[in-house]
Amino acid sequence: MNSWDPQSHIDATVPHSARIWNYWLGGKDNYEVDREAGDAYRKIAPNIETMARASRAYLIRTVTFVAGELGIRQFLDIGTGLPTYDNTHQVAQRAAPESRIVYVDNDPLVLCHARALLNSGPDGATDYIAADLYEPAGIIEAARTILDFDKPVALMLMGILGHIQDYEEAKSIVRRLQAALPSGSYFVHYDATDTDAELKRAQEGYDDTGAVPYVLRSPRQITAYYEGLELLEPGIVSCPLWRPEPGTDPQPTDVYGGIGRKR
Repeated sequence: MNSWDPQSHIDATVPHSARIWNYWLGGKDNYEVDREAGDAYRKIAPNIETMARASRAYLIRTVTFVAGELGIRQFLDIGTGLPTYDNTHQVAQRAAPESRIVYVDNDPLVLCHARALLNSGPDGATDYIAADLYEPAGIIEAARTILDFDKPVALMLMGILGHIQDYEEAKSIVRRLQAALPSGSYFVHYDATDTDAELKRAQEGYDDTGAVPYVLRSPRQITAYYEGLELLEPGIVSCPLWRPEPGTDPQPTDVYGGIGRKR
């Protein structure tokens, strides 16, 4: 499907975003270099752990909503990252046990933990694809072994598009993935924004470590990923403000997302 070798050496000398994210979420699948980078980032942008946890809470709410209220039973989660708590398959199958989930990532360490992701309930199914976001056609082809693209699919791109350095290429990848979905499918997404000076400074320092950079984009640029889709209320907003749990007092963060429906 592509030239990437999933058995390639796991580099523990350079920080990796999936492992740092795992660290911020309280996970244990990270190295000292990731913890050092995560701590350095947090010194400049103290709110980063709050952002990480708010993003996970957003994933839980959106997947629960898509599986429960919208009745979607198929999920294509690209840029999975390392398993922590309430992963997509756990949330979806809690709402609908027959849900089928395909995870996609290109990190060898994530591949090593694939068994944790593949622990499906008996009524549903999960699968893991070692693939690259830059090759959307290959992802869709491989996903067809588990997902039925004649029925609606929830396409999830959670915090991954910032790793595509060229904005026009990021939009093109999103368009190609969305084009493969049948009518009635949903696009579920979030990414960090460039609206906070501390976050921008912290990200610049992180990018200088040799890790794969992450581009902070404007809310306007993020909104463009949803062109041609029917936006569900409340639209593209700071993630804690997207349909918060009743009785809570959500505080906005610099991570924006939403859900769009393909007509």
